Amino acid sequence: MPNYSSFRRRLREWYESNRRPLPWRGTKDPYLIWVSEIMLQQTRVAAVLPYYERFVKRFPDAGALAQADEQEVLAMWSGLGYYRRARNLHRGARQIAAQGGFPSEYEAIRALPGVGEYTAAAIASIAFGLPHAVVDGNVLRVMARLENDGGDVGSSAVRRRLGEEAARRLDRSAPGTFNQAMMELGATICLPRNPRCSECPVAKFCKARLAGSQNQLPVKLRREVRAKVREKVLLIVRNGKVLMRRRGGSEGRLAGFWELPGADVPGARIARKLGEFRHAITTHDYLVEVYSAEVKRTPRGYFWAALSTLCKFPVTSMAKKAMRWYQ
Repeated sequence: MPNYSSFRRRLREWYESNRRPLPWRGTKDPYLIWVSEIMLQQTRVAAVLPYYERFVKRFPDAGALAQADEQEVLAMWSGLGYYRRARNLHRGARQIAAQGGFPSEYEAIRALPGVGEYTAAAIASIAFGLPHAVVDGNVLRVMARLENDGGDVGSSAVRRRLGEEAARRLDRSAPGTFNQAMMELGATICLPRNPRCSECPVAKFCKARLAGSQNQLPVKLRREVRAKVREKVLLIVRNGKVLMRRRGGSEGRLAGFWELPGADVPGARIARKLGEFRHAITTHDYLVEVYSAEVKRTPRGYFWAALSTLCKFPVTSMAKKAMRWYQ
């Protein structure tokens, strides 16, 4: 097995001097690390920052989150997307409160709702110093280039191979620092396009750079197909209140959220188009047209919500964007 001590030292020294001052760094509190890791799933750091700070101010520990009403939790999450994460955090907090504290073993952390191998490894290594290598998208990219591995990173076999190599490189004396350094390297230096190799602290160890193939890696053969959808929503306002409906429990990931009516709402008379905007959800790209409208009677299943209080309730991101057209 190669001696990785020089690699670990260079990576650690670079990280300690160049890491971004993110609010969840510098803490060993597993709850705070858990919240940050769940929020960061499929979401950019810049988008997470304001949500994280508001969320942990309102729910500073698992006990506070466990006691909260789901509607309030969803309202605090509203706009961040992938709402199953918020529900999983809420369920997990109740599980933690019931068992008397945050689990400190990898398998027990892995058993929390919505926690996969990556998230469990991050919490276990950063909060408890357990020797588990984190393998997220950033680390996969770094490892593919370090090893000059041309395998499809969408393949479970390739991901497993790169994960095993990351585990061999892991600094078992400081696994949390090593994992954060690898993720930071991928996020700021070993970029998907135009990697900043001249600034990389471990460039001398990179087989792809030696071969000149860093811009061709990692290889991802399967391309995501995104559906294009046109959507119409109605902005029906009366006496400082807007007409809305609450999604039922059988209506998927946005169950419990408040949304604006669509063009098919019974009894609506459309007045004029106010504007349009683009909105992305998982594998769908929406072009949303916003119309002002009126109704004589409140349609069944709808209610009037005071505009001044909407911030306290879970409103869909699409509805929030549409209401910006209200003057």
